Amino acid sequence: MPNELNVHGRIVAISTSKRKGIPKSNIESVRLIENFGLEGDVHGGNWHRQVSFLALESIESMRAKGLPNLRPGAFAENITTEFIDIPHLTVGCRVRIGEEAELEITQIGKECHDKCAIFFKVGDCVMPREGIFAKVIVGGAIHIGDAVMVIPSSADVPVAA
Repeated sequence: MPNELNVHGRIVAISTSKRKGIPKSNIESVRLIENFGLEGDVHGGNWHRQVSFLALESIESMRAKGLPNLRPGAFAENITTEFIDIPHLTVGCRVRIGEEAELEITQIGKECHDKCAIFFKVGDCVMPREGIFAKVIVGGAIHIGDAVMVIPSSADVPVAA
């Protein structure tokens, strides 16, 4: 694809939960369902925040603030990545995971109505600023270690002169 950025990373954790408001449990693999989200996850459905992403680098910044035991899924994110600048992706860009799954970024950050336990422990939480949300465009199985590639939206691709 000519519009692909050379932005590659990988999945370091996949996390799901059956109830809202609790840390997610880490799993080895899951099926992404088109226009739904992660199979078996409470946040799945026909809406714009089907899947949430957070970078491992964001989790590490919170570990450095005094929470060394934070793990992927503690921020209720579904997919934890490494080597991708997740907070600077733009709405409309696409993310390809593994061989077939593709998602479209729909929201950057979120309002935190009730401060979480992490916020109360260290006075900060990265998810409202650095978490992103997406909807599933093409479903498929994903696994820890799968490659993640960012595909820019047409607005992000420079026009040749």
